[in-house]
Amino acid sequence: MADKQATAISPTRADDYPEWYQQVIRAADLAELSPVRGCMVIKPWGYSIWENIQRVLDGRFKATGHRNAYFPLFIPLSFLEKEAKHVAGFAKECAVVTHHRLELSPAGKLVPVGELDEPLVVRPTSETIIGAMFAKWVQSYRDLPLLINQWANIVRWEMRTRMFLRTTEFLWQEGHTAHAGEAEAREETERMLKVYAEFAEGTMAMPVSMGEKTESERFPGAVATYSIEAMMQDRKALQAGTSHFLGQNFARACGIKFLDANGQESLAWTTSWGVSTRLIGGLIMTHSDDDGLILPPRLAPSHVVILPVIHKDADRANVLQYCDRVAAELRAVSYDGRPLAVEVDAREGRGGEKVWGWIKKGIPVRLEIGPRDMAADAVFMGRRDKPHKERRSVPRAELVQTIGALLDEIQERILARARALRETHTRRIDSRQEFYEFFTPRNAERPEIHGGFALSHWGGDTAAEEKLKTDLSVTIRCIPLDSPDEPGTCPFTGKPSPRRLLFAKAY
Repeated sequence: MADKQATAISPTRADDYPEWYQQVIRAADLAELSPVRGCMVIKPWGYSIWENIQRVLDGRFKATGHRNAYFPLFIPLSFLEKEAKHVAGFAKECAVVTHHRLELSPAGKLVPVGELDEPLVVRPTSETIIGAMFAKWVQSYRDLPLLINQWANIVRWEMRTRMFLRTTEFLWQEGHTAHAGEAEAREETERMLKVYAEFAEGTMAMPVSMGEKTESERFPGAVATYSIEAMMQDRKALQAGTSHFLGQNFARACGIKFLDANGQESLAWTTSWGVSTRLIGGLIMTHSDDDGLILPPRLAPSHVVILPVIHKDADRANVLQYCDRVAAELRAVSYDGRPLAVEVDAREGRGGEKVWGWIKKGIPVRLEIGPRDMAADAVFMGRRDKPHKERRSVPRAELVQTIGALLDEIQERILARARALRETHTRRIDSRQEFYEFFTPRNAERPEIHGGFALSHWGGDTAAEEKLKTDLSVTIRCIPLDSPDEPGTCPFTGKPSPRRLLFAKAY
């Protein structure tokens, strides 16, 4: 592919950001649309990223005392009806099972028969079904806290879908906990939000803002919802994880009661929190460029690919033997709690095409090895965080000794790049005119590109909030937890405001 165009991905981010995103997924072989409308097939390279997300988060959940369980895919309709705000929030997205078998009609078609006594909802989230089980498991204060997580699939009947970001079925984890007191439940809610934020920044190299949602953006049935918000390269926000303090609402609806230390019956205080395969979409849009995917080393399915350079059949055996030796030495190195993952790409085919294939898949380090490299006991190295033409010869022993530090350098560079983008496109705004100008597209043909994050005062007026959504498609992403007390005036209503909130367009 020596005669390739200026970029491997077409269109570029500047030309058509939404289509660029789809093409990166395709070029990296992450996923593809399935025969079922609105659903996707996650392919091995994409699923390996999800497995690494699971591995790291699962370890952190268990380190904070949580244990995994699994609950049914189907939820009786009556369970959802117990919590009115909750069912109203998800009603339009529910897939419902009404029959339990199929029969062949006289016309030769399969038709559903055997209507269920009670419809079953394919889980849009599991608060109610898990709450029913918690009600059985919790009898005494000695049974608390109850700290449970499940890895599962979810179905929400989306009308407009986009791979990883919003699909009818997606994968996620959902934590559910029950506590004896309010303070402990609130502490749990904030603890898990921090787990998500530390994972996003430390493992995904994706900087996030932690904050509380306003009432209009709150999870249905929750007392308080907290989120982590990340800026994508088109300067929209991505809600990358949420943690909910549910108060006693679900405990009351599900009957989660216990006898306290004084023998008095009390309602439990509950929480729920989750992240999903949406994180992969966030990963793509935070780091990738016009040549394809860029992966942070701590999440990459493989860290290094070795590409044998063989021009003569007589060199094949020696080159492959040397490549296998380098691979074995690298695999003996531990990086971020797991053995270094190394690919040796000995497939037939043009070397340039293989190189570009791995660039588009985002592998952090590429090593090309031919007879001249062997003679020098070296490798020819390229890094995905740098331009593809920027390569250099590295002695084999030096590479093995420094590969961990090299991968950490790549991790830190892409995190710094993402932080710089967020800082550049975050603005403190105090006037309505400046706010509207900030979020008005510069180019009518490119409505997806806008200013970024605005930190502005807010007077709490619901009608004004709805007008921002209508006029600009802008929402309050969160009330940042690190936002200091800063009395001011809301630029939309003139009402007093105690601090600045984070506004953005969002996925």
